[in-house]
Amino acid sequence: LPGWSVRPDGSIVIATGNDDALGVYACTPYNSYGTAGESQPTRVLLKDPPAFAVCPKEEYFQEVGRELVIPCVAHGDPPPAVTWLKVGSVGKSGAQVDGNSSLVFRPLVKEQHGVWECTATNQVASVSTTTSVHVLGTSPHAVTNVSVLPLLLAANISWEPGFDGGYFQRFSVWYTPLVKHPPRAHHDWVSLSVPVGAQHLLVENLQPDMSYQFSVLAQNKLGSGPFSQIVTSVPRGFPVTTVPPEPPAMTMRVFLSPPQALTANETARGVLLQWEPPAQFSVALSGYALELRQDKGGWEVLDRSIPSTKTQVLVPGLIKDTFYEFRLVAFAGSYISDPSNTVNVSTAGMEVYPSRTQLPELLPQPVLAGVIGGICFLSVAVIFSTMAACIMNRRRATRIQKRRQGRSWLAGC
Repeated sequence: LPGWSVRPDGSIVIATGNDDALGVYACTPYNSYGTAGESQPTRVLLKDPPAFAVCPKEEYFQEVGRELVIPCVAHGDPPPAVTWLKVGSVGKSGAQVDGNSSLVFRPLVKEQHGVWECTATNQVASVSTTTSVHVLGTSPHAVTNVSVLPLLLAANISWEPGFDGGYFQRFSVWYTPLVKHPPRAHHDWVSLSVPVGAQHLLVENLQPDMSYQFSVLAQNKLGSGPFSQIVTSVPRGFPVTTVPPEPPAMTMRVFLSPPQALTANETARGVLLQWEPPAQFSVALSGYALELRQDKGGWEVLDRSIPSTKTQVLVPGLIKDTFYEFRLVAFAGSYISDPSNTVNVSTAGMEVYPSRTQLPELLPQPVLAGVIGGICFLSVAVIFSTMAACIMNRRRATRIQKRRQGRSWLAGC
């Protein structure tokens, strides 16, 4: 038959499967001495590979906290199994698949932003299609592909913006020198605002032959996104090396160790985090920064201005049925420590922790005093207004009564 052939090993090749290929086949081997007989029969059946009956749209835009359902229906023979996977994700996504093979986000969270792939598989083949999910109403996502071009006494930093969360976003470049033997003077990270619409910035007046660390931060009306990866560069043309998130252990002088023994305790007002200060630091501690992430998503800075004298902080406003992770970093001079140990907090089955606006006892004293004073002032104003209205009504009634008495006297005359 056209399109049929036999390989040297005895296999039969059918180039195009159709009704002519249906049937029962047997193989008979032979040589110059004859044959030992036919093989066991095998039946050829025609099956259909998976094909999508309903494909997801190319893009979906939805507000955070809302529900989003993305359809994906496939048919074939045998019926294919449909699965969903977030491209580039390594942990649980928190999404579900319903009985119609649709991807369900209930509710939609920031970490579910990205590209999702729907795959239909049966015994014949496997096919897939992708869609992009854009989560609106969030803080910006981290910028990517940060690069530093070292120049003479300067460096040019460029990056690719992340998703803006549905709002206009601005960028700032943060940098600090790496000093092997830090002086007594206090050094902090320096931040430079980036002009609107730009995706690069020239940082000038750098010291020659000194290593610098650079990072980029995105912000919108809802707050700051996570810092980008840290890139280290040396002016005068030294190569750029990206600092890995977890550098390998090596023998070196430790100037700042991470905070110790971070613990989390659930209270009626929220989660109380407690820790011990770093065991080793060469200059005085400047403070701490608290980071968190939800459901194995990206790390975000929750509070970057915790005083160095504090060893505990209360975190209210947690969402019900959510898995949280917290960690701390310490600042000392121009150094940032590695993250502390991570503590896990799950609010599954618990009551929703109240936010700061629902807890007057958590308000700062000046703010609370201002609120109470405003309420008292309004109360006094209402009382005085009521008294003034009563007095005016009485005076008006007295004048009307006198007029009536005068008219009666004239009528008598």
